[in-house]
Amino acid sequence: MTAGSSSAARVVIFDLDGTLTRPNLDFDAIRRAMGLSVEPRTPILEALAGMPPARRRAAEAILHRFEEQAALTAELQEQAVEVVAAIRERGVPVALLTRNSRRSVETVMARHALAVDWVHTREDGPVKPAPDAVLSIGRRFGAAAQEVWVVGDYLFD
Repeated sequence: MTAGSSSAARVVIFDLDGTLTRPNLDFDAIRRAMGLSVEPRTPILEALAGMPPARRRAAEAILHRFEEQAALTAELQEQAVEVVAAIRERGVPVALLTRNSRRSVETVMARHALAVDWVHTREDGPVKPAPDAVLSIGRRFGAAAQEVWVVGDYLFD
């Protein structure tokens, strides 16, 4: 929204790690395990995209291990399920937009009975901070860009 405008949310999109869940992925440990530089902090998915195929497969396996462990131990932020449910009860669709794998998201959602109307993971197309997923989710629910609210905890959100 721009200053002075008011637009009700027709869709609310939540990030997962650090927003709906308490942070439990150690991104620097992931970078070290993959042999990436910790400083500067190159985003992991972007680093993967630039790797030769064999190295990329090995690095992806490391990322999956970390994500699976994080999904199995993830704790929700206080009242996360209730907040999501309250938004949905008002007829506003809730989506989840994450750079995580679908498998890890499904694990977290199942463990915590977290219900949303749509999930977009890295397997589903361009990852944030690219705007593609946000715009696509808005179109899916018939919302203009200014009617889509994104809730997150990081620059990419």
